[in-house]
Amino acid sequence: MDSIWFRAGVAAVLALFLVAVANAVEIEGGRIEGVKDGDLTVYKGVPFAAPPTGALRWRAPQPVRPWSGVRRAEAFAPACMQVGVSMPGEAPPAISEDCLYLNVWTPAGFANEKLPVLVWIYGGGFANGSAAMPLYWGDRLARKGIVVVTIAYRVGAFGFLAHPELTREPVQHASGNYGLMDQIAALKWVRANIAAFGGDDRRVTIAGQSAGAMSVSILMASPLAKGLFARAIGQSGGFFEPVQLAPGFLLANAERDGVVFAASVGASSLAALRQVPAAALLKGKSGPVSHPVIEPYVLPETPYDVFAAGRQSDVPILIGVNAEEARALVDVKNVTAAGFAGDIEKAFGALPPPLIAAYAPGSDVEAPAARIAFETDLRFGWNIWAWARLHAARGKGDVFSYRFTQRPPFPDDSVYAGWGASHFAELWYMFGHLDQAPWRWSAGDRRVEAAMMAYWVNFVRGGNPNGNGVPAWPAFKDANGPVLALGEPISPAAVSGVERLKVFDAVYAQLRRAPMP
Repeated sequence: MDSIWFRAGVAAVLALFLVAVANAVEIEGGRIEGVKDGDLTVYKGVPFAAPPTGALRWRAPQPVRPWSGVRRAEAFAPACMQVGVSMPGEAPPAISEDCLYLNVWTPAGFANEKLPVLVWIYGGGFANGSAAMPLYWGDRLARKGIVVVTIAYRVGAFGFLAHPELTREPVQHASGNYGLMDQIAALKWVRANIAAFGGDDRRVTIAGQSAGAMSVSILMASPLAKGLFARAIGQSGGFFEPVQLAPGFLLANAERDGVVFAASVGASSLAALRQVPAAALLKGKSGPVSHPVIEPYVLPETPYDVFAAGRQSDVPILIGVNAEEARALVDVKNVTAAGFAGDIEKAFGALPPPLIAAYAPGSDVEAPAARIAFETDLRFGWNIWAWARLHAARGKGDVFSYRFTQRPPFPDDSVYAGWGASHFAELWYMFGHLDQAPWRWSAGDRRVEAAMMAYWVNFVRGGNPNGNGVPAWPAFKDANGPVLALGEPISPAAVSGVERLKVFDAVYAQLRRAPMP
């Protein structure tokens, strides 16, 4: 009897050993072991670069430091240093300067299975965000047959500080955009290592929302990211409007902002700045140093100029905007027709009068919707429209554009009450995570969720969202679209508010002294 129990014990231990071996993979730096989640294997907190601390603060990401033995990839890493909350979600439970990690959800049964890969870049205004936010978990999409990767990148002053002493350092001879360098380093890591997780390094789709979508447009324009991805998805964001030509976005002026930031934390030199504790840097004057910069290394030209000249990455794109984006970003309860222009000037400074006139409401009843429409187009709508037109006009790859119109059942007692199809509302549907929120989801919400997951997975697989079981999604052709209305019902539509978008076009073209296609 004892020998029977002994043999059973050995068999159990052997079975556990075999499971562990099946989950262990060899990657740059050493061997890691994931954890099973049903039919998936999940790897959390996988390093893709050395910790950007000490002398590596404000330097391009460096190679991973090797480890010995098998590293357990079972817990998410801390988020990068940040202040505030990236909606929708809560502040990360932990932050650290040592934050260059990624997470992988894979359904693959063996290495080199060649499954398509989705790499997700979080939003947060380049000031906050987390690769571990529950809404971004890749389990539901991965179960559709793709590998999902969520990556971290430095934000705020840690990710985007420019400074004259940094620019004089060797290699880049530029400064700022360290967060973008992190994204590129993560994509290089994916290219080198994703086969071990069953992914196809030649079928990588980059995707992001808000600042993540802005990052996608920048990566399409950056010479450093060429060839690292095969398709691109941009949700509610782009980096095309001419504010990038404003002083703070140009390197020399960004360097001056960096000097002001350094002084705000009591540092008179770069050496002193690198000695300031990370927590103290969060208290610095970081607003002007929390955005990408036009500089010679990562982003030598504005994305608009790159796309207009047809030098962007030749990949198909899926991009879109939400119908009520700005409802999550501005309080419109007290907006009136009489105060419409003045309120906008308080928020944004003096803007060209034609922009305001195009949206001016005729009554107080119309004023809230007018303000939402104006800010939606100013922040998101025109960028997406310009991105689609520039890419389609140059024949650089198929363009599929959408307008998300579904209004989630946000509870009246929640922070989202009345927000409708606002900024980030599509994320619950696209990631398949309606059940993360205990709200009164309708059958229509479930249909939109299923369709969006299918569209996104189809696009990741082959660069086209169309497939069996979903309404046809026509390719974007010109200024009028078509786009796909993602709501109840799902159907093709013309671009919304084209005449107002053309006013932005005229103003921006005058600022650039160049016509739009």
